[in-house]
Amino acid sequence: MYQEQNLFTSLFINFSAVEVGKHLYWQIGSYFIHGQVFIVSWIVLFCLLLIAFIGTRNLEKIPSKLQNFMEFILEFLQDIAKNQIGEHDYRSWVPYISTLFLFILGSNWAGALIPWKLIILPEGELAAPTNDINTTVALSLLTSLAYFYAGFSKNGLGYFLRYIEPTPVLLPINILEDFTKPLSLSFRLFGNILADELVVSVFTLLVPILIPLPVMILGLFASSIQALIFSTLSAAYIGEAIEGHGEN
Repeated sequence: MYQEQNLFTSLFINFSAVEVGKHLYWQIGSYFIHGQVFIVSWIVLFCLLLIAFIGTRNLEKIPSKLQNFMEFILEFLQDIAKNQIGEHDYRSWVPYISTLFLFILGSNWAGALIPWKLIILPEGELAAPTNDINTTVALSLLTSLAYFYAGFSKNGLGYFLRYIEPTPVLLPINILEDFTKPLSLSFRLFGNILADELVVSVFTLLVPILIPLPVMILGLFASSIQALIFSTLSAAYIGEAIEGHGEN
């Protein structure tokens, strides 16, 4: 009995070591921002820019392996935009959809692969930017602004006819939909990434050797799927906004 109590006590101490919500705050004027999010985001952006620069600086007619890989990624992202937005309008949105996918994928993988806990900060700890709700909400609001801009620039004031179609009775529901879209995008991404990091942290505390590896590999797969879902849904919302409401 005494040994069981000691076991439960040690487990409780281990679980309590998994911290959620502590941040490194930077003060800019009267505002406080999460410094660890900016640090990891800058690292991810630097790595993406570096890979893009190295992969495209010497383009050849007979592509190298790296150039082939870069072209494959570009075609994959173009297909996402083309399938969701449509063949006539997708090209101008490829940079936005590609940026979303690559940043989210890089952020998710950075949290899953890099042992940030080894870097000691005055407060909090480094982690994937996408396990911070502020980051996912910001990305979701960008998508909301993007599809409002897409619909209004394509259809003008006729874009707002979508709110009373097929009947004006649905006006409140159609308006509510514009709030639920960014909510679902942001909380889906945030919840999945945070849950994955917590699971890996718990397994690492309980069984530090070998056992967490399958969970980490599964986390990489789930992180990739989340990046694909977010970018695909963003493209779908933009394509839906562009559809010819103003042409009826």
